[in-house]
Amino acid sequence: MTGKTNPKVDGVIAKSNQWAAEYRALRAIVLGCGLTEDLKWGVPCYTDGKANVLLIHGFKDYCALLFFKGALMKDPEGILIQQTENVQAGRQIRFDGITEIEGREAVLKAYVEEAIAVEKAGLKVEYRETRDFPVPEELAARFEAEPAFKVAFEALTPGRQRGYLLHFAGAKQSKTRAARIEKLAPKIYEGKGLQD
Repeated sequence: MTGKTNPKVDGVIAKSNQWAAEYRALRAIVLGCGLTEDLKWGVPCYTDGKANVLLIHGFKDYCALLFFKGALMKDPEGILIQQTENVQAGRQIRFDGITEIEGREAVLKAYVEEAIAVEKAGLKVEYRETRDFPVPEELAARFEAEPAFKVAFEALTPGRQRGYLLHFAGAKQSKTRAARIEKLAPKIYEGKGLQD
């Protein structure tokens, strides 16, 4: 590894029961590209200057490299995955075992280097505007019945508004959407986001 390891990341890897070998292999590839290692959001995060370039994270069924601006990267191998339809910028390369990483170091390194190049070029992802996200009918009805609620919602930052819109719209049943709105109304009035 050419980059310096971070003791906080050592601790995360040591505690990982399921993905420790994969984390170590991915870490070696990423640090070989000269990125700085940190721990953010409880996972290994790699930066170029102050810019987040990628992180390594694990889930139940896979671990992944997540490129923050993956939507701007070329994908000659067809291996970048958009987590959900609502993820606008990030893209993952997923692995379900160490054998998927071993022998692909050159390909993975090329993707990491492209992610660094995207960041160094100052490229920006063009995000959908908050107004482009659908407003569930239950939320629109609440806005009409309670104008102060609409004012409080519109006072939130665009990111917080999007978070709520996605959360509310994610429920399949109308009663669940209405229950989510009712439960989170106090946070909205306090100016807080879904995760605050």
